[in-house]
Amino acid sequence: MAIASLAPLRHRNFVLAVSSSFISSIGTWMQAVALGIYLYTTTRNPEWLGWVTLAAWLPAVIGSPVGGAVADRWSRQRWIQFNNLIMALCATTLATLYYTHHLSPHLVLVLALVEGLSSSSSWAAWQSLMPDLVDRDEVLAAVSLSSAQFNLGRIIGPACATLILAFGPVSLCFLCNAISFVVVIVAFAFVRTAPRPAVTTPFHLVSDITHGIRVAFANPACRAAIVSVAVIAFFIAPFIQFIPAMAIGVFHAGKTGTSLLVTAQGAGALCGAFLVPTLARRTSRTFTLRLTLTLLVLSIVGYGMSPSMTWAIPMMILSGLAYVGTLNGLNATVQLHAPQLERSRVLSLYTLALSIGYPLGGAVQGVLAHRVASLPTVTTASGILGVLAMVYLFFRPRTLDVMGRPPATA
Repeated sequence: MAIASLAPLRHRNFVLAVSSSFISSIGTWMQAVALGIYLYTTTRNPEWLGWVTLAAWLPAVIGSPVGGAVADRWSRQRWIQFNNLIMALCATTLATLYYTHHLSPHLVLVLALVEGLSSSSSWAAWQSLMPDLVDRDEVLAAVSLSSAQFNLGRIIGPACATLILAFGPVSLCFLCNAISFVVVIVAFAFVRTAPRPAVTTPFHLVSDITHGIRVAFANPACRAAIVSVAVIAFFIAPFIQFIPAMAIGVFHAGKTGTSLLVTAQGAGALCGAFLVPTLARRTSRTFTLRLTLTLLVLSIVGYGMSPSMTWAIPMMILSGLAYVGTLNGLNATVQLHAPQLERSRVLSLYTLALSIGYPLGGAVQGVLAHRVASLPTVTTASGILGVLAMVYLFFRPRTLDVMGRPPATA
């Protein structure tokens, strides 16, 4: 294909996997919107929204490493199907409890924990499966397309939820999400990959996880990518959660301003998903990482210093593009450099770094924004801290070179 970003679509197995994941992303965002509406209208307490978010992210601490260890032993396709079956049952339970008037906020939290555990367990398997679905020089494009389908689902899902909720109850969104998980189960039954080398050693969960950690940090490229994504997640990624506060509290643009900024970030993310692989193909992954990192930090600082929505919207588009481009580049680094036998476990550490760094960074910056300084100051400060963190990468060029160079096994 002439466009490097679309090259993975020539592989049947990748198309099956990414298209079913796209349908699942739509269902996930539909349920997220419906759950938010249910919780707020039921409790009139916004704290429940935070608790559900925490319940969805917290299980990654267990689910990611456990899921990675299992996926390195078992068929990754079957592991994805198993976890999607659990998530389908959770969504079906939500719908059933709502229909029978037995749903409560506490039960929502319990089901969010179970679904979050299954989601984080299957994510490492899906990520580590991509190098088996496409050619090695197409891995970055495959990661970018996976990111694009997620961001597109974030736009289409809420729109579908709005349409459904105009005519029916929130439980219809839960049911649609359950059906989307079934689509994944069916699609992955037809995904074929080359046989992996058999693992002959006995399975011991703790030792398998610790072995994966040793392998990840013994590999310079994987170690650099995992540490980098943790720094970005903590210092820079929280700009996403502050969008409503910036639009309403700073720019006084209300719900319309919030929608505009969210859409701008999503549009930038989609652009980044399609542009970055082509740029990396024409230049190098090292050059592309250096460029997206620079744009990310500068755009966040510019966003935090924006005097109005007129300036904030283009900064948000650029932030979305650079953020997705950077994360996709780091993700592809781990995919390419992780040894085949430990790939799922190494990628689970990447997912864990992102899953822990983002909510922790958001919590810390949220406290600072509320108690210490105004939101634009904190947002700008996070960008400046990001600059200081990235200076290390620029003055240690070997770090970026290691992540960008082709793996020894290529």
